[in-house]
Amino acid sequence: MANKQERIATIIRKNIAEIIQFQIKDPNLGFVSIPEVKVSKDFSYATVYVSFIKEEDIKPSMEVLNKAKGFIRSELAQKLDIRRVPEIRFVVDDGYQREARITELLNK
Repeated sequence: MANKQERIATIIRKNIAEIIQFQIKDPNLGFVSIPEVKVSKDFSYATVYVSFIKEEDIKPSMEVLNKAKGFIRSELAQKLDIRRVPEIRFVVDDGYQREARITELLNK
């Protein structure tokens, strides 16, 4: 079961990355990468972790992504061959900030 979850999460990650890159044309959207997607066991929810290069891009880009949730989900439905397309929730992945902080502490 977990294997199927991982497969679906990988497919969703790839497709959402393509939708964001090629179909969302908002100038407020900064450079976005999607390091991870987690899908619930019943495939009804997908938590999409997004990260940004510039910290000042986080707030406006998250607003754009949250406004485009419906569009992204409908485009995803056309690309996926599953019965129910999960609800999408975007969460900022702070892995880069944690990594920089740990590196800074180690350098001291």
